[in-house]
Amino acid sequence: MARVLTPQAEDFPRWYQDVVAKAELAEPGPVRGSQVIRPVGYAIWERMVDEMDARIKAAGAENVSFPLLIPESYLRREAQHVEGFSPELAVVTHGGGKPLDEPVVIRPTSETIFGEFMAKWVQSYRDLPLLLNQWCNVLRWEMRTRLFLRSAEFLWQEGHTAHATEADAREYARKILHEAYEDFMVNVLAVPVTVGLKTVRERFAGATRTYTLEAMMRDGKALQMGTSHELGQNFARAFEIDYLSAAGKQEYCWTTSWGSSTRMVGGLIMCHGDDSGLRVPPRLAPIQAQVTVVKHGDGALAAAAKLRDALRDAGVRVGFDERVDIPFGRRAVNAELRGYPVRVEVGPRDLAAGNVILVRRLDGSKTPVNMADAVGAVVAALESDQQALFDEADARRVQHTEDVRTLANAIEAAGVGFARLPWAKVGTAGETKANELGVSVRCLIRPDGSVPDSEDEKGLIAYLARSY
Repeated sequence: MARVLTPQAEDFPRWYQDVVAKAELAEPGPVRGSQVIRPVGYAIWERMVDEMDARIKAAGAENVSFPLLIPESYLRREAQHVEGFSPELAVVTHGGGKPLDEPVVIRPTSETIFGEFMAKWVQSYRDLPLLLNQWCNVLRWEMRTRLFLRSAEFLWQEGHTAHATEADAREYARKILHEAYEDFMVNVLAVPVTVGLKTVRERFAGATRTYTLEAMMRDGKALQMGTSHELGQNFARAFEIDYLSAAGKQEYCWTTSWGSSTRMVGGLIMCHGDDSGLRVPPRLAPIQAQVTVVKHGDGALAAAAKLRDALRDAGVRVGFDERVDIPFGRRAVNAELRGYPVRVEVGPRDLAAGNVILVRRLDGSKTPVNMADAVGAVVAALESDQQALFDEADARRVQHTEDVRTLANAIEAAGVGFARLPWAKVGTAGETKANELGVSVRCLIRPDGSVPDSEDEKGLIAYLARSY
């Protein structure tokens, strides 16, 4: 049988493109850099949205919807912000067949328009904190694009908050970082992440601090999975987001913003996928168990339907494949490509012995299971394989993270994974040199693994890598 995918070891970027295409996740749109997310890919994104949205709401934020088009003048009110995003802006100059009085920008992110309305909604300390989030699409005119990882238009959530004090803003930015993002990525995506502080060079345009979650892909490169930013009072001053304090004094707010996107789908593919396609963690999977009728006869269809219903009653998200007009081998390959954690094959021959076949995507094992025990076996396999995927990814991250002594060693080690060394041995000059060679400082952490407040702290550890 001809191979379905290019092997990872042969050409990792080509393997990635093959998975996206042949698992029917997405394909390029008609405008350069745009993407069409197909049902299989969108179902994964919907599961991400459900899980993330619950965590964001648990952190106290409420969902809103803001316009796609932003007056160009809004962006110019925060100098660092407009400078950072200017090369990526798509500007609309005509509407209804006539030139617009003022050009409008298709949102690359929404700090400016949120700031405009936060200024209206915040009057007193009683209005704070103001915690908002929106799920939407944004557009950044990327020159080099790749589906999910760096498309010009992508889906994401962006949170924007206003606080009375810097300490409160910092606490909330970190709350999102750990309780929403890290918890989701570790416990649902099964992706181990290094959580740290971005350097001044790498931080978000207009922010005072940027916190990041960096994951290692199977080729050793880093992928930024999400970020949370302290914006200080920069946007508050630009948009006059102020409030009357309990002491009767007019004060500027302290604001934050934070976001994660469909880039996480790309991270899922590259962290867990193998040469047979996707491997989707069970807690995330839209279809956790695919019940497959091998062929009709001797009650196979009825038995499969009964098992499907029993699995649903047990809380398992179930797919049902009864398309016996499609060759069984093709259906099995498609299930592997799409990464269904478990497949239960129901056929006349096995049913004659009272069994079904439990196929686990993680290791490809095929085990006869008594029909009466099938539901319990599926549930146990899902829980076990969730942890196993995380453990496998974490072991790979540890194996390909090297402690080094010099910047030259770090740049060399970054060819195959993460390099870790004291930030004092890198510094801003070393960071510039590394960037020139395609290596970046992904984040800074304290020696105890916690997230620092400033890159000026003593004893910080820098993580360097090549990245997507």
